Amino acid sequence: MTYDTNTNTILDSEPLENDRELLTPLMAFTQEVLLDEEEAEPLDVRYQALPGNERVAVDCIVEKVARCCRESKVGKKLPTAFYIHVSALSGLNPVLVIYENCARRHLENIEEATLVKFSLNQPKISYLFYPDFDTDAHPALQTSIQINLATGEVKYFDYSNSENPPVLHRKETFVTADYPNYEKFARLTRCEEGWGLLDNTSAIGTRDGWIKYLGYCGVEIHDHAVVERLKQENSELSIPKIERHKAAMVRNSISKPVRLVLESDLFVDGMTFFDYGCGYGGDVKCIAEEGYAAAGWDPYYQPDTPRISADIVNIGYVINVIESLAQRREALLNAWELTKNLLVVAAQVLIDDPDRGQIAYGDGVITSRNTFQKYYEQEELKVYIDRVLSVDAIPVALGIYFVFRDAAEGEGFRASRFRSHLATPRVRSQVKRFEDYEEMLAPLMGFVSDRGRLPVKGELAEEAPIKEEFHSFNRAWRVILQATDADDWETIADKRRQDLLVYLALNGLGDRPAMRRLPAQIRNDIKGLFDSYQKACTLADLMIYSLSKPDIVADCCEDSAIGYKQHGSLSVHVSFLEELDPLLRLYEGCANRTIGRLDGATIVKFHARKPQISYLFYPDFDTNPHPALHTAMHIHLRDLSVSYQDYSEAYNPPILVRKEAFVTASYPHYEKFAKLTRQEEKLGILDGGVVKKYREWVKCLEENCVKIKGHKLFWRSDADPERVKMLQKAASERQQKKIEVNAGKMEVTAEGAEGTEKEKEYGEEKGSD
Repeated sequence: MTYDTNTNTILDSEPLENDRELLTPLMAFTQEVLLDEEEAEPLDVRYQALPGNERVAVDCIVEKVARCCRESKVGKKLPTAFYIHVSALSGLNPVLVIYENCARRHLENIEEATLVKFSLNQPKISYLFYPDFDTDAHPALQTSIQINLATGEVKYFDYSNSENPPVLHRKETFVTADYPNYEKFARLTRCEEGWGLLDNTSAIGTRDGWIKYLGYCGVEIHDHAVVERLKQENSELSIPKIERHKAAMVRNSISKPVRLVLESDLFVDGMTFFDYGCGYGGDVKCIAEEGYAAAGWDPYYQPDTPRISADIVNIGYVINVIESLAQRREALLNAWELTKNLLVVAAQVLIDDPDRGQIAYGDGVITSRNTFQKYYEQEELKVYIDRVLSVDAIPVALGIYFVFRDAAEGEGFRASRFRSHLATPRVRSQVKRFEDYEEMLAPLMGFVSDRGRLPVKGELAEEAPIKEEFHSFNRAWRVILQATDADDWETIADKRRQDLLVYLALNGLGDRPAMRRLPAQIRNDIKGLFDSYQKACTLADLMIYSLSKPDIVADCCEDSAIGYKQHGSLSVHVSFLEELDPLLRLYEGCANRTIGRLDGATIVKFHARKPQISYLFYPDFDTNPHPALHTAMHIHLRDLSVSYQDYSEAYNPPILVRKEAFVTASYPHYEKFAKLTRQEEKLGILDGGVVKKYREWVKCLEENCVKIKGHKLFWRSDADPERVKMLQKAASERQQKKIEVNAGKMEVTAEGAEGTEKEKEYGEEKGSD
């Protein structure tokens, strides 16, 4: 075996042989698993032998391996990878043991590997070498060898001479509890968590970043222990006094995090609210005016107010103004301790110009007002909340997360965000028996419209009178079907299945909850619509893996009946996302699940040629005929990084044309939008592509002697009459040409249909002969 140092790829790797046929490790794995009767059926790879099914079989294997990894009791689980120490391999699921053995047999010189990395979305395994794993608290990666089990391709990465190699944290997560140094590793991790050293994940992944961060925090690591550094009396760095209270804002309206709780209908009668770090108390006042018991505490403005438990607790934009890592962590834990039902966490996630009166301090900056600001990346903020509170926080907007005390309630909220809004099918015929019971049956029709299935015992408040009259929901349902269209109800059921699959697929990217952890209503949905949780999860996982296929997103965008299509993208009004193909909903959900949508987003743009979702905010979309872009947020799905653009004060911002293309005919202003576009097309001002910038658009209108008032196009009264006549003539000629072209197309279509009919007749005659 030799290495190509230019490509870091192993050359001349010897394939496995079987009766003179070359076998990739994945093919060998398939054969071995099929010999195991217990694993053959659930893996279901026997159709690999069918021509054309190779890619499907690979996806199925990767799906099975990923599920086994997620269900493992040992090992470190990340969204796209699973890591385990070589000493714990034998205790894994037999499928994983066979899978890893097939990779191992295809490689050389991996006996000294420390960790094995299983990819959860590709048929790849990596062997990682950390020679100092046991002795170094945070060992550096020396070598990595990766094999693609589907192709047999092997890649080699050498970090031995790197000045800044990757380093390892939380070593106890890779080994079993009986590993000799397990307690020492775990004790170090607990200590580092107490200091908040592992919170800033984006900064500590490499040796230089880790050492620098330890310096910021004023500590060192000695023999698996955190040691505080002694402060030097003559330190050259003079840190100004942090005045946290100056970061408080005087609010005339409710803050965005608390507003989102109200808009999500999470406040119910009798609930209490507490604002941890309330500042001037604006949110407390607003919630009290809504009719709920509300209180707040602030260390500067309201220090004497008792900190009391409440159903909903808000810690909004507090943790980002605390410069001490330990105190920041303590504040979050204190707020969580007071929470009965829901904790709302909000923090700054976008950094303004760093040169504007700010100096670096710790993991944030000190502003010119001597206030501290820690600017989180969105994913970093979620990781921080999850690790400190041991939860799975739900993103609801940029920098805002909901944390539910009851995990099942949290799953119910998460699932509700992917539920389509459907109307109850109309009554198509008046059936005497139905007319007599229409009022009684209305709640049952509403329930089925909402859930896509019949209710189980105890789910419908009006159950007693319905069963008293009909004895069962099934009998009552037969009466409803006599007066309505069964296909309409089946459409609703299919839509609810799609909603659930999108929810389960996105849950599969993390730690998918067991069936018993789901709310009762969702459990009943799964039983009623899929028969079993396993079947639903399998279908959901297949959706996830189908997104990895080349061009699948591009094809879905191209085939979409909704949205504005441009080369390489599809843009849709946010209110019509639920009507898109389930795969596009899942694609957008991958961004929304971790990052959250831009607050107030109007348009969602799907990038078909690169893994990216963009959220575009047009505040006056409905009222301005050509609204200017206010804000754009781009989420890069490959690494979940976020870029943000603010056009609110731009001299020449992008604008929107053809607004009706982003919505459907059901949108309230659709006809008004479409009529304006027809006027603009007739005049020819939309020819040659879409005008994208405001100043160019104003110039275009001036050159064409028109103005727009409301959503109508008018000739300008001060325009040159001769110029207007010329433009009117050109518009008439353009319209006439369009009519002729359309007529020609209709004629060609009619001729084609006539020819097809004649061919059909000829074929029939020939057949009769």
